[in-house]
Amino acid sequence: MSKYKLFLLRHGEGAWNKENRFCSWVDQKLSENGVVEAQECGRLLKEKGYQFDQVFTSILSRSIQTAWLVLEAMGQEWVPVTKSWRLNERHYGALIGLNRAEMALNHGEEQVKLWRRSYDITPPPIDESHPYYAEIYNDRRYSTCDVPKEELPKTESLKEVLDRLLPYWNDVIVPVIKSGQTVLISAHGNSCRALLKHLEDISETDIVNVTLPTGVPVLLEMDENLRPVKPRQLLGDQAKIQAAIKKVEDQGKVNAENK
Repeated sequence: MSKYKLFLLRHGEGAWNKENRFCSWVDQKLSENGVVEAQECGRLLKEKGYQFDQVFTSILSRSIQTAWLVLEAMGQEWVPVTKSWRLNERHYGALIGLNRAEMALNHGEEQVKLWRRSYDITPPPIDESHPYYAEIYNDRRYSTCDVPKEELPKTESLKEVLDRLLPYWNDVIVPVIKSGQTVLISAHGNSCRALLKHLEDISETDIVNVTLPTGVPVLLEMDENLRPVKPRQLLGDQAKIQAAIKKVEDQGKVNAENK
């Protein structure tokens, strides 16, 4: 029997989602379409009668902006929002800023899929010669983290995302859920996938095929041990959701923008 509800949300479309580039830790705002996605998500949740007690986001603007827009559309702007780098998107290292379809052309679709979707394959690390290195590591937000800036990742596999996310999940978010509060986590494709792998005990092989579209809320109903009691539900128009999933999957294919 369901005791707790948890909502996961991949932020609305960002500017670099639209351009099919690896965004990762580069701070991007939502695109115009991403703003609409977040607002529509909030209206959907309001129509279904859901109410949140706490919201958790990463420290990247697109995650925070999505949470604000969702809460505004729900008329719940007063709900506390807590931010942590541990919910950030996966750090894609040297791949940051590159176009996925162009990479598929140069490296093959299978290699790009491994970089994007695999559990334990780590992309090449970012270094100081990278065009976005200074923009990321000189950003004041990373001086607020619970680890020294020099210990922050320079690249990550999905496994490493889960490794840095789990302490925050266990120490901060779990006690809130177990106190009976309903939580929304407004984060990113890979931080949400990592958490799903943990909660649903998804295998390293099967996590490759888990795709979350932008702006679509995922409802998890869980027992007293925070184990799912039914399959996750992607809320909204199911035909639109399947089309959005295909669009995400096609990003790593040659000439995906022309499909």
